[in-house]
Amino acid sequence: MTKAKSQMTPEAAARIQSSTSKANGGQTPKGSFGARAQSSADKNSNNKK
Repeated sequence: MTKAKSQMTPEAAARIQSSTSKANGGQTPKGSFGARAQSSADKNSNNKK
């Protein structure tokens, strides 16, 4: 049995992006997991309006 997928929240995306940024000298590289997480959270929050 598989788990139901949950949507990326802005809070989770912020934690991921922060970690990615710390690992890359303060930058979040384009296409990185942190950047994709932020994009997904933005899309999810726009769909709720």
